[in-house]
Amino acid sequence: MRLGFFDGDPRSLPYGALGPKDVCTADNQELARETARQGIVLLKNDKDTLPLDPKSIKSLAVIGPNANVTKTMIGNYEGNPCKYTSPLQGLSACVSTVYQVGCQDVGCAGNSLQLDAAKKAAAGADATVLIVGADQSIERESFDRVSLLLPGQQTQLITEVAKAAKGPVIVVIMSGGPFDIMFAKNNVLIPSILWVGYPGEAGGGAIADVIFGSFNPSGRLPVTWYPQSFADNVSMTDMRMRPDPSTGYPGRTYRFYTGETVYEFGDGLSYTNFEHRLVQAPARTVSVPLEEGHECYSRECESVDLAGSRCGNSSLDVHLSVRNTGSVAGGHTVFLFVTPPSVHNAPKKHLLGFEKVFLGGSGEGRVAFSVDVCRDLSVVDELGNRKVALGTHTLHVGSLKHSLNVGV
Repeated sequence: MRLGFFDGDPRSLPYGALGPKDVCTADNQELARETARQGIVLLKNDKDTLPLDPKSIKSLAVIGPNANVTKTMIGNYEGNPCKYTSPLQGLSACVSTVYQVGCQDVGCAGNSLQLDAAKKAAAGADATVLIVGADQSIERESFDRVSLLLPGQQTQLITEVAKAAKGPVIVVIMSGGPFDIMFAKNNVLIPSILWVGYPGEAGGGAIADVIFGSFNPSGRLPVTWYPQSFADNVSMTDMRMRPDPSTGYPGRTYRFYTGETVYEFGDGLSYTNFEHRLVQAPARTVSVPLEEGHECYSRECESVDLAGSRCGNSSLDVHLSVRNTGSVAGGHTVFLFVTPPSVHNAPKKHLLGFEKVFLGGSGEGRVAFSVDVCRDLSVVDELGNRKVALGTHTLHVGSLKHSLNVGV
């Protein structure tokens, strides 16, 4: 999309004649489904409960206020879908299902909770999928959520259905923002949890693809999931990033937050496991070239102002080998973080880059990153100036770490 595409009469422009027949092609509809699949995040999968085997499931209970939704899946800023595939439709295409709404809507307030019918469905099914969360009535532009808990009686619905269920229980959260679902994370009766965002028109098919294993989930959380205590104790209008130990303020975002989390930025499981190996690493010592006579040549400095350095094109290469240690093919996102020295209230870690690789069973691939010394190993000081932090920087990918010392 470029500036000027929508100027003038669209009928006289190159794309003015496009219509549903051009948009709703088989390839484009498959793209919608693939986009939804890749965005699904597997948050919990005790004892490898997922994927389910469709051949062994004679009856699947599908329960929840978002189980049979359509427009909810496209959130806002949406166009007109070619067609919808609701979660219930996607799951029903794979196995025989028994549907109960559980709550009439995501608000799940008052007498809208239909618990007995939901528990009966779960008690008679080989497995249960609970699809809950939010919609535009709960979160949207100019309408802030005041709680991080699931709306209304959704927590009760999930907990009671899990107690009654005959088979494994999979909780699917459909929402734009995070929830405190620690109750489900810690519940042994709920072995699997998925977050699907608002997955779009083909979301129901994508959910079924992941649950029944025709697609290996590879999504990662784009935000930190805070506990409800964060909402209780931190003002929504307090936008300070850095923590303040004197007042107990925990800070915000994965870069600074010091409190407890429900799930962390970047969390996401797979149906297989991946190992990282450092193939090419930067030198252990890196020097920042300075202008002649710079004060840091004659005294010890904790950082160097970029205005007084000459490290314009100084970069470091990091090469990693990624191996799929299992037999299931899948995608894997490699995150490269750096932890800088403790100067200028620096973040505890910072994302430098990410790359996604797709590997077959027992497959191996390579990922390369270029670390810019001035940009990536710098921090912002108390006055808002960007400076290269001198001292030990630690690059890390998962549990793999490589430290280097930056000096002058």
